[in-house]
Amino acid sequence: MSNLRSNIIGWLGRKYFSRIQKNGFDLSKMSFLPSATLAPLRRNGLDPVDELARTRAKEPISKLPLPFGMKGWLVTGYDETKAVLGRVNGFSSDFTNLAEKNIGIAPQQNPGGLGFSDPPTHTRLRRLLTPEFTMRRLSRLTPRIHSIVEERLDEMAAMGAAGDPVDLVQSFALPIPSLVICELLGVPYEDREDFQQLSLARFDLFDGADTSFGAISDSLSYLLDIVKKQRESPGDGLLGMLVKEHGDKIDDQELAGLADGVLTGGFETTASMLALGTLVLLRDPERFAEIRDNDDVVDRYVEELLRYLTVVQVAFPRFAKEDMEIAGTKISSGDLVLCSLSGANREEKLGPDMERFDPHRQTSSHLAFGHGIHRCIGAELAKMELRAAYPALVRRFPEMRLAVPQEKLAFRKLSIVYGVEALPVTLKK
Repeated sequence: MSNLRSNIIGWLGRKYFSRIQKNGFDLSKMSFLPSATLAPLRRNGLDPVDELARTRAKEPISKLPLPFGMKGWLVTGYDETKAVLGRVNGFSSDFTNLAEKNIGIAPQQNPGGLGFSDPPTHTRLRRLLTPEFTMRRLSRLTPRIHSIVEERLDEMAAMGAAGDPVDLVQSFALPIPSLVICELLGVPYEDREDFQQLSLARFDLFDGADTSFGAISDSLSYLLDIVKKQRESPGDGLLGMLVKEHGDKIDDQELAGLADGVLTGGFETTASMLALGTLVLLRDPERFAEIRDNDDVVDRYVEELLRYLTVVQVAFPRFAKEDMEIAGTKISSGDLVLCSLSGANREEKLGPDMERFDPHRQTSSHLAFGHGIHRCIGAELAKMELRAAYPALVRRFPEMRLAVPQEKLAFRKLSIVYGVEALPVTLKK
């Protein structure tokens, strides 16, 4: 078992590092986003680029230049983002909107699942999934989550015993959510190494949108094989439970889409939070010590890290289904609307100095998991992992520090899910 997990983790690390080797980034590969629209996908270190704050202060809903004659809007204000994401009947998230715009995305690249569907399909699928994501059902994973965290800490300790730097992304941030997702879905151990590669290319637009959407087709094909195995012999995980309880209400394509959504929504996002959240703690010794020594602050730290980092930088694109007006802006039927979650979560109306990480502020209802019917169904599972991982990490390695200056770290240049490629740390002074 340990050899298999080592192989999985090693593969993930090599896959992640391979991104750093790519040169010659070409914005022309972005099949439907010209350079003027890319500010919501860029950052300056851990912070959204200044352009987002300037745009939000001037126009919380601003015109978004798009090719192919499409008309688009960028939403950067907090209230305006909630208004768009919460308007169920006025906007569509259906994937066919993208395919029908003839922008280089084919209908067969439809990932399905919750994120790219509208009611009543979305309502039916979410109703099937929701019972599996209640705290009562998720609590069965608590012992396994803590075991996975402790196993990773043991391996980190062994790797850093000689004082050499350890890459926290490869050894900690990636393995924890990948193994938790496998536990949740009930993926057989013999399938896990193949299964986990399906997320990595999904949200990174470094190779262009066509590459990202191409990964959808590849992953769905593989997931269909997993689903067929579960049909034949249902296990105790989420897929097996759905087959046993609702097998006649959901077809294989929909099951594969749901599994794909759980994988991509819960793997890379949580991995990025674990790495970037640790970076925030490492650059502030006072905060590092507080979360290490005080269990009572863990929940507040997790919520503020989610707001401050907002690793999912934009919500799924919405298309207006009717003419409407939001915050004085007239939006026409057919317009594309893109909500900047990272921009909205930094708005000053939420409190003082929202550009700063402050776990003791009066927390507001952040939008790190989105809002409305498409709010991330796995939000509580992600929080469970973060609450377990951060305190355990800093308690096991109280002398941990960055092995390189922060300015030497390689962050993603253009990605829906923001992250750092590697985070080398020294575990002892």
